[in-house]
Amino acid sequence: MPNSKIETREKPMDLGALSIFTAQRLVFRPGDTGYEDELAGFQTGFAQRPDVVFAASGTDDVVAAVSYAAAAGLPIGAQATGHGLPDASAGGVLISTRRMDEVVVDPAARTARVGAGVRWGQVVAAAAEHGLAPLNGSAPSVGAVSYTLGGGLGVLAREFGYAADHVRSLELVTADGAVRQVTAESEPELFWGLLGGGANLGVVTALEIGLLPVTRLYGGALTFDGREVDPAAVLRAYTAWTETVPDTVTSSVAALVYPDLPMLPEALRGSYLVTVRVAYTGSAEEGERLVAPLRAIGPAHEDSLRELPYTESHTIHSDPDFPHAYYGENRMLDGLDTAAMERLLALTGPAADRMHVVQLNHLGGALARPAANAVPHRDARWLLRILSPLDDSTDRASLREFYEEVLTGVRRHVVGRSLNFTFASGDRTEGLYDDETRKRLAGLKATYDPANLFRRNYDVR
Repeated sequence: MPNSKIETREKPMDLGALSIFTAQRLVFRPGDTGYEDELAGFQTGFAQRPDVVFAASGTDDVVAAVSYAAAAGLPIGAQATGHGLPDASAGGVLISTRRMDEVVVDPAARTARVGAGVRWGQVVAAAAEHGLAPLNGSAPSVGAVSYTLGGGLGVLAREFGYAADHVRSLELVTADGAVRQVTAESEPELFWGLLGGGANLGVVTALEIGLLPVTRLYGGALTFDGREVDPAAVLRAYTAWTETVPDTVTSSVAALVYPDLPMLPEALRGSYLVTVRVAYTGSAEEGERLVAPLRAIGPAHEDSLRELPYTESHTIHSDPDFPHAYYGENRMLDGLDTAAMERLLALTGPAADRMHVVQLNHLGGALARPAANAVPHRDARWLLRILSPLDDSTDRASLREFYEEVLTGVRRHVVGRSLNFTFASGDRTEGLYDDETRKRLAGLKATYDPANLFRRNYDVR
């Protein structure tokens, strides 16, 4: 096995070699018309300034980009939608996969082949035509492939597990420019590492995923005004409620103070809202019975719990659909300290000097079941997330210190961090994997990417 500590220097960009690719493919360099547009993504707070952008329309373009970068000794990054940028970066090669957006559904096999640039909304729509559904996340604009490579915590996660658990095969371009069709049977160790290992081992150009015979669900959001109903009381009632529900119920609770800005609806400006989100595949009648304890918490500011087609599952969370700047962290927990959570709500609520979004996801159920992939921390019972919008005046070092302060109280319950919800902190990889998983991933990295070309991510090496 190659030495995992091998070091490489970035070589000067060979413009002569690049011109060969430019003549046949869509390539952008700084100053070119279209360069800025190609870099644009959902996360606007961390700039990328690569030496060259390959706008890939197919696997052959990805092979060409990887081969060029390998020959020049340049680091490689890949971007579909730009939701999960690990950090700001300069130099190297960026492979833009947004044009690789084909979805092909096989209704008989209950599978879909999903290209590297496909967004979840496309997969949901294509699958619904056949009475099927993918294990998508809460936002339809998120890239399906990158989401799944990080594990994929979806709308129905407690019932069906991680999205990575339902992958049948992957098409991968490795650092040597080879195209590999990877399955659990053909290359079991590589298959294991790709699912949960993020972008460390190459560029995944397509996935074949399993689909589920789900066409509708009972779900929505129950929102409380945090100035009328005690947010700590909502949290206590919610966590007690989760102890009573079956694995067919997936839920979370979120709290945020909306800024007083003119572009927001007047009813939201300055409001402090605490929202419980629910998704359940059982009947609407049983769903109503299950959520009755939540409605008993107090008067609801808004109640959207209802039976809905699966194509409307994104309305449960109603995540922002516009590009913006943000920073975020998370902790996966094996239990909750009520006093620590109440303190966290107090520090991030109306008394905070800026807007923070706090979310607590109920885990367990199918998420705790072992699977043949590298998705770690399956013993976690909760995922605690904090996300903060950024602006030009934000002191990011102070924001990181603030996160450490508010997360101190949950420290004794921390089992790790979730790769999918570690936003813009690419230099911090501790806790993303347990020791054994990290060792296995580092071994795969040494085999398939010994020069560490794919390091514009949360690097396992």
